[in-house]
Amino acid sequence: MQQPSFGWPTRIFAKPGFWVLAALLVLITISQYVAQLHPPAPVARFLSDLGLERHAFERIAYLVPIVWAGFLFGWGGVFVTSLIALFCMLPGAIWLSTNSRQALLEAGLVFVLGNVVFLSFDALRRGRKRRADLRKAESALQFQLQGIKDSEKRLAALNQTSATLSQSLELQEVLDKATETVMSVMQVDAVLIHLMDEEAGELSLASHGGVSAEFAQLGEKIRLGESSSAQVAHTGEPLFVEDASQDPTLSPKEIEVARTQGIRSLLSVPLKSKGKVMGTLSVLMHDYRWFREDEVELLTAIGNQIGVAVENARLYEKERLATLRLAVSERNYRGLFENANDAIWVHDLDGDITVANRACETQTGYRLEELTTMNVRKFLPQESHALAMDVQRKLLERQTVEQPYEQRIVRKDGTEAILMLTTSLVIEDGVPVGFQNIARDVTEEKRMRENLSFYLREVTKAQEEERKRIALELHDDTIQSLVVLSRQLDNLASSGKVPSESNRALLENLWQQINNTIQGVRRLSQDLRPPILDRLGLLPALEWLASDVSGYSGIRIKTRVLGSERRLPQEAELMLFRITQEALRNVWRHSEATEAELTVQFVSNKIKITIADNGKGFELPSSVGDLTRSGKLGLAGMQERARLLGGNAKMESVPGKGTTVTVEAPI
Repeated sequence: MQQPSFGWPTRIFAKPGFWVLAALLVLITISQYVAQLHPPAPVARFLSDLGLERHAFERIAYLVPIVWAGFLFGWGGVFVTSLIALFCMLPGAIWLSTNSRQALLEAGLVFVLGNVVFLSFDALRRGRKRRADLRKAESALQFQLQGIKDSEKRLAALNQTSATLSQSLELQEVLDKATETVMSVMQVDAVLIHLMDEEAGELSLASHGGVSAEFAQLGEKIRLGESSSAQVAHTGEPLFVEDASQDPTLSPKEIEVARTQGIRSLLSVPLKSKGKVMGTLSVLMHDYRWFREDEVELLTAIGNQIGVAVENARLYEKERLATLRLAVSERNYRGLFENANDAIWVHDLDGDITVANRACETQTGYRLEELTTMNVRKFLPQESHALAMDVQRKLLERQTVEQPYEQRIVRKDGTEAILMLTTSLVIEDGVPVGFQNIARDVTEEKRMRENLSFYLREVTKAQEEERKRIALELHDDTIQSLVVLSRQLDNLASSGKVPSESNRALLENLWQQINNTIQGVRRLSQDLRPPILDRLGLLPALEWLASDVSGYSGIRIKTRVLGSERRLPQEAELMLFRITQEALRNVWRHSEATEAELTVQFVSNKIKITIADNGKGFELPSSVGDLTRSGKLGLAGMQERARLLGGNAKMESVPGKGTTVTVEAPI
């Protein structure tokens, strides 16, 4: 609970001086009114010589408590005590004194003198206090002035260091200038600057001044944890060594070097940039020197400036090397760009060409000066321009574009050229600004491929026609002749004109061989051109083919048809039949399979035929050319026939898991 406060009376009564003052007033008052009390004889004679009565001594004695009250309680205490003393003196001055007028005058003088004496003492005290405050203020002002001078000196040193370091961005030049500046500013005998090599885990001497080459060589490489500089680099705090030749915190090697080189005092600070230690700055003295706190702070600030300068120099060096590499890359790219065999040009989002290489002249017929002032619409036909706009739209929308794609252009002379074109976005600062195009002229190659396809189609057609002719000849001529011969032998054997049983057995054997030959020729005729294909179409022919292969190979072949069945052009049905025939023959001859499945699927605009087996499989080559070189002519033939139909044939095979052939063709 909070104690009640009784105000200033309580505070006054609590002072011991108050009670001493009260006792003194009481004693002086008693001595004034007791007749038996007399002042000492010398005092009495002194008062008598002055013409004063006996009680004048007591009245004068009141000055003591009055002045004392002033020292205890201030001028208020003087005034109150003076009133009390006057109250105590008045009865005696009026009724007991022989000279009341003189006594009243003495009492009044005591009242006035008490206040005047206190005011005099108080003025003297205040004057002394003011003089003490002035001296204190003067000392503080001188201290502040010295601090300002020290700050100006430190600021000048930092400005000098900053100005020196900012004159160059070459790392070694920066460090050498920093060494000279530190020696000048700090007034030291030697300076060492070590830089941190984090990968090697050591400090490397980067610059020095005021030391011999032998000394510099000794401190050229410092492993972390082996020296005072390494300790500063590890802790990031300054380190002062008063006597390097005897300091126990240094390594024995450092102490030996300090003794031989005459090094005494040493101060080392870290080089920092953005809180990271870049190295250390060490100043050395041949004599004993105590570095003040402000000198340590100054050297630390200089170390931070050097650390920032080192980082800036390294960044500049990296940027310079990057710029140099970029310039070399740009020069190399420019050479590749200008001398490339493929045409390369860049146009903006509106189609205006901004840059092109020499190959563009050959492919378009326009000179470079003309191309760089043209829009791509100039040499793109309407259909080609629509294709280009579609590709550019997909690229801008980050959609997948199948590239390279075929594009047709119109040369300056009006002739048409076919290009295989690759288009990519040109992005600057994350914003698309244009398109880069790389084109190869495939006009002649395209024509040769078209001619080759035409020739291959004609050869295939002629081959099928020849197969058909041979099949008809075998069916109408060879098989018929063999049938006649078989019947003649049969008639001969059954006529009874055979001379012996042995001759009869020989005739029967010949008859059996002729029948086998007839079956073989009939199978050969059907393989060359199955009549069912021409009469009933692809699906019945494939079902017959699967049944036939299953019959003579022993492989169970399942046939499935999906989708709506329909007839195809005769050429397409013949090609698909041949592909399926070759695939099933491969299953029979090479796969060692026990089962196979033939699936024919009709969709809206294409037909898909899949032949899968459970055979041993094989390693697929990487390209069609490898099929031919490895002797797999049947597989290569299937792909070529599929291409003639505008489709494709894919093969998937895993050793030990079988093979799947998939043929897709437009319908």
